[in-house]
Amino acid sequence: MKKHTQLLRLTLAFSLACLPLAADAQQVEKLPRVGLLGNHSPTLPLYDGFRQGLREAGYVEGRNIIIEARYAEGNLDRLPELARELARLNVNVMFVAGDQGLRAAKEASDTIPIVVSACDPLDSLVASIARPGGKATGLTCISSDLASKRLQMLKELVPALSRVAILYNPEDHNKALEYRQAQEAARTLNLTLRAFEARSAGEIDKAFAGMADDQALLIFADALMVFHEKKLADLTLQNRLPAIFGFREFTDLGGLISYGANLRDQYRRAASYVIKFSKAPIQAISRSSSQRASSSSSI
Repeated sequence: MKKHTQLLRLTLAFSLACLPLAADAQQVEKLPRVGLLGNHSPTLPLYDGFRQGLREAGYVEGRNIIIEARYAEGNLDRLPELARELARLNVNVMFVAGDQGLRAAKEASDTIPIVVSACDPLDSLVASIARPGGKATGLTCISSDLASKRLQMLKELVPALSRVAILYNPEDHNKALEYRQAQEAARTLNLTLRAFEARSAGEIDKAFAGMADDQALLIFADALMVFHEKKLADLTLQNRLPAIFGFREFTDLGGLISYGANLRDQYRRAASYVIKFSKAPIQAISRSSSQRASSSSSI
């Protein structure tokens, strides 16, 4: 009888000890889950901007929001597989980067809302900006509209400039539009353009090997080129080739010049969209007055 009583007490004590764990597990299960799909390492400063945006709105990862992150680490062919993995996790919303990330997310699920940060995804993915329909929204850095300005800046830096190389990833469907706009600007500036394609780090090396006759380089930004910003900066220095890119991280890593949107701030602003489209309503830990995005597009 005494042994039976002791066993009962131990069982009761163990059960009571497990109650908080069960309650915590249930609480975690109720938290909104954000699927983060990107090409870069989570240590990239861009994602610091995203997490900053969450904190400004009172959301802390692991406390009142869960982030399921998947990164292709330079292999963009993995994006569809990673997007499907996030869809199987039944995340409340996906935050994706780039044209190819958006396409992968759209194909992975018909129901999960998508927030995207990309350069000019509108041309190939929506029929109308005014009435886009669909299940995605986000921010664009409008890179193609700046192609002429970037060429003009190269011309100002190198007054005798006549030949410019263009490096781009042909897998990004928006680069055709950007190249057409660059061609129009080149005619005005009396420049000759030569296009070089690169789908991987190896093809970037091959492209630079063919630029011996060019006097400057314009790099079209996309997920692949952003991933290899350090490599691009190093190659332009090694080849003594004046180059311009779309984002300041290129110059932070040793590149000559950049002109374009602040990506870190764009990721910070995207956080407000992620919170808005997360379906599970929760109380923020502490909500501060956050800045609202000044421009967006639904796609």
